[in-house]
Amino acid sequence: MPKMFKKKENKEDDKIIRARRGKFVSRLRGMKDVLPEEYRYWNLVIKKATELAKSYGFKRLDTPVLESLELYERSSGRSSDVVTKEMFSFVDKNDDRIALRPEATPGVVRAYIEHGMFNLPQPVKLFWLGPVFRHDKPQAGRFRQFSQFDLENIGETSPVADAELIAVTYYFFRELQIDVVIQINSIGCSVCRKDYLVKLENFYKERGRRAKLCHDCKKRLVKNPLRLLDCKEKACVEMAAEAPQIVDSLCDDCRNHFIKVLEYLDELDIPYNLNPLLVRGLDYYNRTVFEVWPSAAEAAVEVAPGGAEKLAGKAAGERAEQPRQNALGGGGRYDGLVEYMGGRPTAACGMAIGLERVIMKIKEKNIPLKDDEKGDIFLAQLGDQARRKIMKLFEVLRKAGFNVREAFTKDSLKSQLEAADKMGVKYSLILGQKEVMDGTILIRDMESGIQEIIDYKKIVAELEKRLGNPAK
Repeated sequence: MPKMFKKKENKEDDKIIRARRGKFVSRLRGMKDVLPEEYRYWNLVIKKATELAKSYGFKRLDTPVLESLELYERSSGRSSDVVTKEMFSFVDKNDDRIALRPEATPGVVRAYIEHGMFNLPQPVKLFWLGPVFRHDKPQAGRFRQFSQFDLENIGETSPVADAELIAVTYYFFRELQIDVVIQINSIGCSVCRKDYLVKLENFYKERGRRAKLCHDCKKRLVKNPLRLLDCKEKACVEMAAEAPQIVDSLCDDCRNHFIKVLEYLDELDIPYNLNPLLVRGLDYYNRTVFEVWPSAAEAAVEVAPGGAEKLAGKAAGERAEQPRQNALGGGGRYDGLVEYMGGRPTAACGMAIGLERVIMKIKEKNIPLKDDEKGDIFLAQLGDQARRKIMKLFEVLRKAGFNVREAFTKDSLKSQLEAADKMGVKYSLILGQKEVMDGTILIRDMESGIQEIIDYKKIVAELEKRLGNPAK
C-alpha cells in the first residue's frame, strides 16, 4: 500500500478511536485531585492535627457536607462574603434551600444543640477534619473545595480556652517546621461594640471618606460597619489604618479578658502581634479574634512581646501594615452563637486551619518527609505454587506487625528484586519451587547481597531476631 494512503488511513482510524472514546470531561474549575504521591503530605498534617487535638482533650466529630442554607445565613451573617458571594447553594427536589458547607463551626454548633451535648460535662471539646466549599476565585493555596482542621471549645468562658486554642494552633505549625506569628485583636462584646460602631461610622462619614470606599464597603457601612476594617482594597486599607481602634472602646470585662489571654501567650512564649485591623469576616465572633500568618509576611510588622503590658498601658496604637497574603488559619470566640441558633446561653471559641495552605508551605520549605512507601521486608516468588504460598505468608507477616511489601503480579525475579531495591527494604524473602519442596525460604540482605537458607516455619522468629519484635 502506498505511504500516502496509509497515512490517510491512520488519520481516519484516529478519528474513529476519538469518536468511540467520546469527549473528555475534566474536573471543575477550582477543584483538585489529590494524587497518590501527594498523600505523604496529607498523611503528615492529618496525623499531626489528630495527635495534637487528642492530646489536649478534643474528641472528633463529623458533620454532613450538606446543611440547610438557613444555618449559614443565621450563623455567618446574611451580609457576610461567605453567604453573599461564596456559598454553593441550591433548591433541591423538595424545594428545600440547601448549601454545601462553607465552614465547620455552624454545623458543629448545630450538632451540639441537636444531640443535647449541653447535658454533658462542660466544656465539650471537639475537633473536626473535612472538606468545605466556597465559590471563591481560585488562586495559590485556595480552591473551591478545600480541607480544614477545626477545634471547637463549647461551654467555657475562661480566657484560658482562648489561649489554649491559640497555643495548639501555634504548636501545630511549629512541629511542622513552619514559622508563624499570631495576629490577635479583641472586637469586644455587643455592649462595648455598640459605642465603637458609632465612632467608626462617624469616622467614615467625615471629609468625604464614604465616596472613596469600594462598592462593597459602601454596603458594609450600612449593614455591618465592622467589616470595613477587613477589606483588602488598597484605598480601604489606607483609610482603615487611620480608623479608631476597637481596643480603646472595650468595656472592663472585655479588656480584662483580652489582657489575660495575652498574658498566657506571653508566658508560653508564643509570638503574636496586636493587630487593630483584625476583625475576621463572620458575624458570630466576639471578644478574642486571631489569625495565623507566615513569618515571612511579617517583614514590615513588628512582633509585640509583652503585649499584655502594652495593652494595659494603652500603647497598642502601633499600626500593623495589613499584608496582602493568605492567612494559614484563624478563629476566635463566639459566645452568642449557640443561643442564637436555638440553644442555651453558652460561651464558646474555635479555630480553623486550611490544610492545602499548610501543605503548600511544607513544599516551599522543602521539609524532608518520611517515605511511607518504604518497607522492611519484600516477598518475592518464582512460579504459581510459590506465589500462592508467598501471598499467604504476606498476610501472616502483616498481621504480625512487620512492614512488608510485594509485587505479586511480576513473574521475573529480577524485576521483583529491582522493585524491592527501589522500595529501600532491608531484606527480601525469596520462595521458588525448590524452596517449596524443601520447606525452606531464602532471606537476602539487600545492602550486602548475602543470601541465607532458613527453615520456612522459623521465618517469623528469624525476622524478629533481625528486625526486633514489631508488637513491642
